[in-house]
Amino acid sequence: MSELNRTLSMGGLAVVLAVVALVSVPGRSAPDAFFDIGERFFPDFTEPEAAATLEVVEFDEATAAAIPFQVTNQNGLWTIPSHHSYPADGSERLSNIAADIISIVKEDFRTDNVADHEALGVIDPTDLSATSLIGRGTRVTVKDSNDEALADLIVGRSIEGRQGLRFVRVPDQKRVYAARFEADVSTAFEDWIEQNLLEVERDQIDHIVLNEYEVDEETRRASEPQEFTLEKLNDTTWDGTGVPDDKEVNFVEVNRLVGAIIGMKIAGVRPKPEGVSGNLRDAAMAGRISQQDIIDLINKGFYPSEDGGLLSNEGELLVRTTEGILYTLRFGEIVYGRGEAVMLGDDTSDDVDSGPGENRYVFITAEFDQAALLPEPPESDVDARTSWQRRVREGEEKAERLSTRFASWYYVVSSDSYDRIHLPRDHFLKDKEENAS
Repeated sequence: MSELNRTLSMGGLAVVLAVVALVSVPGRSAPDAFFDIGERFFPDFTEPEAAATLEVVEFDEATAAAIPFQVTNQNGLWTIPSHHSYPADGSERLSNIAADIISIVKEDFRTDNVADHEALGVIDPTDLSATSLIGRGTRVTVKDSNDEALADLIVGRSIEGRQGLRFVRVPDQKRVYAARFEADVSTAFEDWIEQNLLEVERDQIDHIVLNEYEVDEETRRASEPQEFTLEKLNDTTWDGTGVPDDKEVNFVEVNRLVGAIIGMKIAGVRPKPEGVSGNLRDAAMAGRISQQDIIDLINKGFYPSEDGGLLSNEGELLVRTTEGILYTLRFGEIVYGRGEAVMLGDDTSDDVDSGPGENRYVFITAEFDQAALLPEPPESDVDARTSWQRRVREGEEKAERLSTRFASWYYVVSSDSYDRIHLPRDHFLKDKEENAS
């Protein structure tokens, strides 16, 4: 065989061997580390409406403790289990969060080295075996109505220079990815509740009563009340009872009061004992209020009266609306402490040595007052009477719904809200314009 033929034969053999090798080894278009880039994290989670529970766990480095927050749907009612199962206004917010999580994709691979987790901020905040107090991420879990996880993710630090991207990791997996995570997973209590606690608009408030009195804590009797009633005459004028001849109602200050009532900020909630979670007068007459219930009331600045009513050591504010809803806000004791001690309550909430005392207990009730809808149209005026009856029915239904909600809770209002609402009569008076210098 000539040298040329030998060379061609060897070349042909090399080609055959190369082809055999090519078809014998699985093909790879990218390195192993990047095999799932572009895929969704949770491909089986496709319907936002399937989300029934959101759990968010953050880590407090100062206390070295995981702080859980949860909102869930229980038998059609949205509640916040981590906050005494207080009613939540959460369906729309949770659906939006679920939609954002459904769309999350693995945009880039970063590492599968556990040693990198601290620097990227993706250590599981619930991991008791982890020794580091820094580098803990936020764990976000979405579950369905059967308590099965639809999505579970640890969200770490933002990626510098790449807006909207965060380091993320699935629990129990080492791999860390860059992903666009912009879901609003707020753990702030106020973001998940009805912030307009009384559900009233500014132009609906037309009757306010400031009821100032002092309570003798031994006899549980109040001093003679000093009531000051404000009545709305029109959009720019209020009148008041017992206003001195040289004074008039200060519309600006009353308007600020109305704004403060609407914007009253809840700083915390406490579940009431069963004995005081309904109508106090009915409960007292039926003997359902225990001595422990009474102690609980008194500790918060509220005193059952002999006739089954309730007194409060910082007086009352009555607010009536054009819908016929009459709210009574009774102001009680100071709430001490910080953070969770104010929000949820603990053994330090009534302890003067536990921290600043800037917030207040408030006992709220709601009832229907038909006087707000008078005069009643005559039966001969069918159209007007039908409209009036509808307003009465709607007012009664709203009052009952609000009464049911308020019945189960003591509220804690922020110091700012309390200071803007709890004001004396003279604050709402000014010199008459013609007498002002």
